[in-house]
Amino acid sequence: MTYMTNTPNESTTTLKNIWGTSGIDNSYLEWVNLSGEEPVLPSMYKVGLVSQSAVAATGLAAAAVWHRRTGQQQYVTVDMKQSTIAFRSERYTSINGSVVHKPVDDIHGFYQCGDGGWIQLHANYPAHRSGIVTILQCESNRTDVQRELDKVSAFQAEGLFTENGLPAGMMRTLAEWSKHPQGIAVSGLPLLEIDKIGDSPPLILGDNPERPLDSVKVVELTKVIAGPLIGRTLAEHGAEVLWLNSPHLDLIEGLVIDMSRGKNTANIDIRQEEGKSKLRELIGGADIFVQGYRPGSIASKGFSFEDIAEIKPGIIYVELSAFSHEGPWSHRRGFDSIVQTVSGIGREGAKAIGEDGMLHLPCQALDHATGYLGAFGAMAALIRRSEEGGSWRVRVSLAQTAEWLKSLGILNRMDIEDFSQSQIKEFMCCDDSLYGRISYTCPAAILSRTPGYWNSPPSPFGTHQPEWRRA
Repeated sequence: MTYMTNTPNESTTTLKNIWGTSGIDNSYLEWVNLSGEEPVLPSMYKVGLVSQSAVAATGLAAAAVWHRRTGQQQYVTVDMKQSTIAFRSERYTSINGSVVHKPVDDIHGFYQCGDGGWIQLHANYPAHRSGIVTILQCESNRTDVQRELDKVSAFQAEGLFTENGLPAGMMRTLAEWSKHPQGIAVSGLPLLEIDKIGDSPPLILGDNPERPLDSVKVVELTKVIAGPLIGRTLAEHGAEVLWLNSPHLDLIEGLVIDMSRGKNTANIDIRQEEGKSKLRELIGGADIFVQGYRPGSIASKGFSFEDIAEIKPGIIYVELSAFSHEGPWSHRRGFDSIVQTVSGIGREGAKAIGEDGMLHLPCQALDHATGYLGAFGAMAALIRRSEEGGSWRVRVSLAQTAEWLKSLGILNRMDIEDFSQSQIKEFMCCDDSLYGRISYTCPAAILSRTPGYWNSPPSPFGTHQPEWRRA
């Protein structure tokens, strides 16, 4: 049976290209219905197209897992307006009617340096803020930070911060990034990679599931938007997700509230042998391991892909990074906004409205798209593991997603009005939680047989023990 669609050709083509990375039969593409079209938000780039195609890929992957487990077809519907609202989930989450804002530090943001070039500093975490003021030897306010940056070029400032492990980025144009060694390295990579790395017998998921990812267990070690979104999306389709955090690490509470839906949130300290032993035990019972820390940091504690594949043959290891695993910046810290700054996206936004400096996308599109793509890759690997066996590695990065976004072409519709409150309200769900009455964005991929939902409300870290609920 072919499900007739009213999908614009561009959306169809974009989804087909994502699906082509999975190694799974293209016939599943007949089961999707995409509605709506650009423009949906004021943007230089096609954030609506990116949101719709990334969300649809995850929904379709869940439908494919369901089909392989039950033999039943189901259809996936994604509206572009709803998927774009989902790409702002952290912005719209509220507690008892009050919106939970991600805190923005007063020294966080853009600065023009002494040579006229621009730099972005990321200071939303206390450790980043203190690192900036320590390096500059100034007071923790914008006036003093600006005074010190007036003394150096943007290039010098970028080097000063990044060499000390702090996330910062010099504004570059599209042309400058295309000639930069890291830009060249990323341009040679696909959107995402799904590779069989080790050997093991096929692992078949159990029969008679109630949801696509019933019985699938996920260990998640992530922090900011893209990584937690991978786990949240898997939980949306029934996976048991154990989100772990070390108590000594900084957190942004608003992001924890938005991203912990459907998860067990627990503390574990893998700096200590006791914590490492517990993590190895948890991995032994897992199907998927998701990590979003700076490349090398988890591996240095004994949890590289090779280590984990030895602990659990047949594991699916999802690896998220800022700048990819290739190039001179492969081990550099980064965030969505930093990648926009260095890759030319921010500069294009400001040029479109005739301003100097940068204007970023109207949502954290790199974070959200990369999160959905990581979840898509994990589900595709589950299917392939059941057929081919083996341990699998899925690699995604914000920089690869940025290249994909730019490859979809220019929209240049900065004149579009933003969403109204009534438009947003249509796509919000509510639940009671430890935080209070929470309102959050509903699942944006609508599955006809197994509609997505989260089986538990958000919770702070330490609410649960680091152990599996289900046998």
